[in-house]
Amino acid sequence: MTGTPDPRPLLERATAQLARLIGGVQPGQYELPTPCDEFDVRRLISHVVGGTRRIAVVGEGGDGLAVPSFAEGIADGELAQRYEAGRIEALKAWQDDARLDAEVTVPWGSVPGRAALGGYVLETTTHSWDLWEALGRPGSLDPELAGFALAVARQALPAERRGPEVPFGEVVAAPQEGGPYGELAAWLGRRPLAAEAG
Repeated sequence: MTGTPDPRPLLERATAQLARLIGGVQPGQYELPTPCDEFDVRRLISHVVGGTRRIAVVGEGGDGLAVPSFAEGIADGELAQRYEAGRIEALKAWQDDARLDAEVTVPWGSVPGRAALGGYVLETTTHSWDLWEALGRPGSLDPELAGFALAVARQALPAERRGPEVPFGEVVAAPQEGGPYGELAAWLGRRPLAAEAG
């Protein structure tokens, strides 16, 4: 997670990719299942909207753990706008280069800011794939983001470090021709929805 000197450009790309997907959700799609078993599309978007606030608070030097991990009470039609506003706020909160080396506290521990951002790139990229799967795989996803996220995941979440305290399942076999997103999903214990249905 510390291998990239500055993860902020990747965070910008990851959040922009997720914003495009959220902006494409149609009214009848909010109750669709996602590969993240506990989330339908609505709950997943609520989670990532809440996550942008957490990223911003951490970047501002605050306690991210005090920020709810879901954004409750937002109408479906406002979710895309709230995510876009939240991601811009999060990116602004990390503009100071000093934040990259400052010790910050995130759900997975106390780490340098750059490591926290690497984790948030991982989370954002993974949830992009979750939403992309749920919506029927519209368009294409940025493979470089998945490659970076997979490297972070392999370092931070080795295969033997799974269990009740880790919010990811056991590593599963990557789908054939799944590309870097298929590998990332498999490392995190996720399966494509088509594979689940089959």
